[in-house]
Amino acid sequence: MRFIHLFIFLLCGMSVFAQTTFPYNGVRPKEVTSVLFTHANIQVSPSEFIEDGMMLIEKGKIVEVGKSVAQPQNAVVVDLEGKYIFPTFIDLYSDYGMPDSKSEGSRRGRGPQIETDRKGAFGWNQAIRSDQNAAMFFETNGEAAKELRSAGFGYVLTHKKDGIVRGSGALVSLGSDVNEAIKQEKAGAFYSFNKGSSTQDYPSSLMGSIALLRQTYYDAQWYKNGGSSEGVNLALSEMNQLQNLPSFFEAGNKWSVFRADNVGDEFGVQYIIVGTGEEYQRLDDVKNTKATFIIPMNFPTAYDVSDPYLARWVSFSELKHWEMASSNAQFLYNESIPFVFTSSENKEKSSFLESVRKAVESGLPKEVALAALTIKPAQILKTEQSFGQLKKGFAASFFIASKDIFEDDSEIFESWIEGEKFEVKPLPQKEMATGRYDLQWQEKVMSVYLGEGKEFSDKALLVVNNDTLSFKIQSKQELDFVNLVMKPDSAAKSMGTVLFSGWKADKVWRGVLEMGDGSQFDAVLSPLVLKEKEEKKKEKTADKTAPEIFNKTSIIYPFTAYGWIDKPEQKDLIIENVTIWTNEEEGKIENGFVFISKGKIAALGQNFDASKYAGAEIIDGTGMHLTAGIIDEHSHIALASVNEGSQASSAEVEEATVLWPEDINIYRQLSGGVTASQLLHGSANPIGGQSAFIKLRWGSNAEAMLVENADGFIKFALGENVKQSNWGDFNRVRFPQTRMGVEQVYYDHFIRAREYDAEWKKYNQLAKSKKFSGTAPRVDLELKAIAEILNKERFVTCHSYVQSEINMLMHVADSMGFRINTFTHILEGYKVADKMREHGAGGSTFSDWWAYKMEVQHAIPFNGALMHREGIVVAFNSDDAEMARRLNQEAGKAVKYGEVSEEDALKFVTLNPAKLLHVDDRMGSIKVGKDADIVLWTDHPLSIYARASKTFVDGICYFDLEKDEAYREWMEKERARIIQKMLLEKQAGKPTRKPMFKGEKHFHCDTMDESSQGVFYRN
Repeated sequence: MRFIHLFIFLLCGMSVFAQTTFPYNGVRPKEVTSVLFTHANIQVSPSEFIEDGMMLIEKGKIVEVGKSVAQPQNAVVVDLEGKYIFPTFIDLYSDYGMPDSKSEGSRRGRGPQIETDRKGAFGWNQAIRSDQNAAMFFETNGEAAKELRSAGFGYVLTHKKDGIVRGSGALVSLGSDVNEAIKQEKAGAFYSFNKGSSTQDYPSSLMGSIALLRQTYYDAQWYKNGGSSEGVNLALSEMNQLQNLPSFFEAGNKWSVFRADNVGDEFGVQYIIVGTGEEYQRLDDVKNTKATFIIPMNFPTAYDVSDPYLARWVSFSELKHWEMASSNAQFLYNESIPFVFTSSENKEKSSFLESVRKAVESGLPKEVALAALTIKPAQILKTEQSFGQLKKGFAASFFIASKDIFEDDSEIFESWIEGEKFEVKPLPQKEMATGRYDLQWQEKVMSVYLGEGKEFSDKALLVVNNDTLSFKIQSKQELDFVNLVMKPDSAAKSMGTVLFSGWKADKVWRGVLEMGDGSQFDAVLSPLVLKEKEEKKKEKTADKTAPEIFNKTSIIYPFTAYGWIDKPEQKDLIIENVTIWTNEEEGKIENGFVFISKGKIAALGQNFDASKYAGAEIIDGTGMHLTAGIIDEHSHIALASVNEGSQASSAEVEEATVLWPEDINIYRQLSGGVTASQLLHGSANPIGGQSAFIKLRWGSNAEAMLVENADGFIKFALGENVKQSNWGDFNRVRFPQTRMGVEQVYYDHFIRAREYDAEWKKYNQLAKSKKFSGTAPRVDLELKAIAEILNKERFVTCHSYVQSEINMLMHVADSMGFRINTFTHILEGYKVADKMREHGAGGSTFSDWWAYKMEVQHAIPFNGALMHREGIVVAFNSDDAEMARRLNQEAGKAVKYGEVSEEDALKFVTLNPAKLLHVDDRMGSIKVGKDADIVLWTDHPLSIYARASKTFVDGICYFDLEKDEAYREWMEKERARIIQKMLLEKQAGKPTRKPMFKGEKHFHCDTMDESSQGVFYRN
């Protein structure tokens, strides 16, 4: 009987959806299709729970759930004795069952790859894989499925994580049959900024990836609206098909969340964003995306900070994130930001549930956590009527756990996927309850005592002819089967060993009793006195205090060293008794005052009357100097990407798309009086990317840093870099390779841009008059940017050194009808200053850099002064994150080298760069109506002893020397506090990791390595 029962039970593990279209070799066994689970605690949904309930499943579906369910005649009954049933989890971001992404071929030793290696009628770039269909690649993976089931998952949305456009993903179950596992062949479209296995050079940067994705969207729209008549492009055809599916975007890092959202907004796509776990650090910005987030649950491991020296390698932001990461979901919930969980970043899936429990411990309600694992992902996929809950008609997909899954010691025993049973962990053997039992057969009774301690012992007593015979017992219970082996002591040896085997029926066990002489009797084992064992809860060895629940005010902006505890605000203020360098006709005003209101300079002069400015904060500037904020015309700070050098022209890329607002150099340069910077593309190609002009609004998001309504600029470049002189022997493929070729690149692109612009103007004119209804021209982001130069809507800043090329480019500009706005670097500008003046170009140069490469061997420190004397608008720029903090000193060198006046020298880093950037009507000088971008210096502003006491941007004090010292003290205390918490982790025996040295990475014009996206080198 026992073996028959076990055999029937095991049949439940067979798939109840065997493929009827497949032949079967032999006599097909009849499947057991009905299973009734009793005495179970059933979590029907996040909001509905049934205690001591029943659930009937049949043919992979749930037939009934409730407190009492009728038992079908053929159903197998499984008594769960108080265990818990939960709906299986759904992971929306997985590559389960997908093959490894392999490159189309190694490029090592083969040089650059300009064109695609992909065969077929696809697009030009092999990072666009819109035709990838996960269902076509999918294979079940027993080990991977087992690991996911052990974490509670029953379904995953899987896709091939390869490419910028990754194609479609498939919703699959973690069952054993590949045909039955696929639930939706095309359930989602996937995107990223990572080109994956592509060996093609383009894109070589983050901003290139963004531009390529945007261009692909434009091309797909054009193809759909008639462009297909020019030829078949399967990549664009499939791209259009993807627009019918939910769109998922792997951001990659915190700031790329917003980059992805901007792309989606441009094309009317609301991405479901795969986050990073750092969303709490920019809550308002995250909420403004209106996106649903897929949150990884791989919280950072504590560092081993027992060595004080090595502990200094752990950054302030890493310490803060370690402490707050588990509260990320709670922050999102508090702000009503929708989210689901993914295990994709958990290398060991066993750590996933630990992280979810930690999130619950940190304050996330259990029902919210469960919803993020079940009904929320089901709703995203529009499968909420089939998956995610345990209701009538839903898939019989659930797992059986020892207790509430959110409790630390809860264990998963079995996972059922649509009626197919998978053992995760053997169900524990049922132990007989402690107490007295009566074993009855015929009219005889044996008292059986099971237990421990003084009150009970594992023994049996049998009274025969008024004599009490004692037996020692070995008991074993498996499922509902019990076996007792009772060995007599010395007084009862004549009885021999007595055996009992029985099955539980109601509250007794009915079976067979076999005496020592071989005689057998029907017998019943009945409990009389029970004393349940009390489970001892494991005490946590770590911190026993209540979990820390962080609130929104716990976050600093930006989330790094010197981030604001309290964001600075704009207010009315007066700086009095100060020497004002106006950069205007008034020159220097001694013992003057400046009144700032609503972010503007509202008044200035000498005779300060406090009664006119009631309510304004007053700052005493006695002995100090006040200047306009320094403007760096050529910088590469605050960027996650600087060069897209894979093609001769990268006019389509935009530095504004890759701003990195957490760059500590923003704060450092505020401490040097810098208030605005033009962030330029590098010099890897003749036509570089579009510039970003920012104010150093420390703590703001990327969009808020951009200067409003500023003219657009673009970086051009000449010289060694663009013709790849120093790029190595393999870089002899990309045109141009000579300075003559550089000139032809410009002519070719400007001629094509002029034709492109003419085509669009003609179309717009006809469309406006309603005389043309055909296909609009294809949007070309590259030619569009170059056409803006011809239309005087975008202006050129050109990296340059030698006079011959400077002359060449001015000639190209003259012949094509535009003007070079600024020559930057231009260390031979003194040779061609007269021609520059005639052309109308300005010069942004270095004060005294020379002899660092062949192109600058004719550079002289008098360059700036000589150009200035010729009437050129001259600026000194940094092109370097460190130098930018001392641009006031760089300006002072113009006084030494060339006898430029102090006031004109100061203009080299204030008013003149404002003129070059076309913002001198609102920046660069102290004048009523201009932006209150000002610096209060402790000494003469051109002196090496001068320090910025306060730096204001839009009237907001973003740097204060006194507050800086207070911040340093606060950060040291905060570091010490968190380090003490980390030490407790190690003392509790929890895993830790070794600190790693991290050196800052500064971008320059020729930087090509973007593996760290501008953040850190890691050794």
